[in-house]
Amino acid sequence: MFEDTFAAELATRVGSNVEVATDNNLVEGILSTVTDELVLVIDVTSGYDSTRLYISLDAINFIRFPVAA
Repeated sequence: MFEDTFAAELATRVGSNVEVATDNNLVEGILSTVTDELVLVIDVTSGYDSTRLYISLDAINFIRFPVAA
């Protein structure tokens, strides 16, 4: 039940900058796509190249939406 609410809230924030924390990683990028099971984050911090990272909703510990100063 919580995952449905979590996915629905994340879907309203597609296009936002995010920091996604899992047990092993902290991923920073742009929230691109949200499904019932997966989140797609595009990491653009590596210069001209971008990396697509698919993260399971079950693996996410927390998500932050940093505000630019």
